[in-house]
Amino acid sequence: MRMPRIRSASVWGMRFEASDTMSKASKVLGGLFFLTASTAGAQVRAPAKSVTVSVVISQATVSKTAASKIQDASNVAVWLTALDRTVRADPVSASRENPPQLVQRNKTFEPHVLVVPVGTVVEFPNKDPFFHNIFSLYDGRRFDLGLYESGTKRSVRFDRPGVSFLFCNIHAEMSAVVVSVDTAYFGLSDRNGNVTIPNVPDGHYQMNVWYERSSPEHLKEIARVVTISDSSRKIGFEVLQNPTFTPTHKNKYGLDYVPPPNPDYDRP
Repeated sequence: MRMPRIRSASVWGMRFEASDTMSKASKVLGGLFFLTASTAGAQVRAPAKSVTVSVVISQATVSKTAASKIQDASNVAVWLTALDRTVRADPVSASRENPPQLVQRNKTFEPHVLVVPVGTVVEFPNKDPFFHNIFSLYDGRRFDLGLYESGTKRSVRFDRPGVSFLFCNIHAEMSAVVVSVDTAYFGLSDRNGNVTIPNVPDGHYQMNVWYERSSPEHLKEIARVVTISDSSRKIGFEVLQNPTFTPTHKNKYGLDYVPPPNPDYDRP
């Protein structure tokens, strides 16, 4: 006895409906999974917030009298080094097309203080109408760029952490500082003592501070471990200016600079 065709068609129709239902369910589940994964990925990739630092500079006194506040609180370098293994700093590399510069103009360096990550190449263009001879022989990166004329430039790679004091072997009044740090989280204070360090993930960090007119001993006292979280992204501290600080230095041969000729000498 033959099976009715209508029954056969009904069976196949049921199969098609079941298959179609399973296909739709799979698409819905797949969409939910994609949405969940995308949301989780977005949460993981969410940029970290900035850390703000407030710096007050006071003039230390030899006596025990109260220190007086300095109005210009610029050029205080602050950097954070991650102590947690889970914190991974985004790679920081200076642009090869636009590397940082210390410009020599009007017998000064612009800017006076530069903070860069380790491995950065810094350019030294000479914008003055005369020769310069930039050198650094104290701590940090040691180098001597030799004499080079107006309109030309030299460059140096700061390949290890440290503080490099820069001078000109011709002009005693010229000085600058390059602070190279082994971290992606750093900043430099403005005149009001404000520092902004962007994209700092939550975690524990070693905070280090450098200021040219402060003593190394005092800067070690300021350094400490800080905890960064959503509810704790502000840091404040006071820096004491060393009353005995002097910008005088020797030339690259370790000798005193020869004073420029006096134009007011007595003519015979």
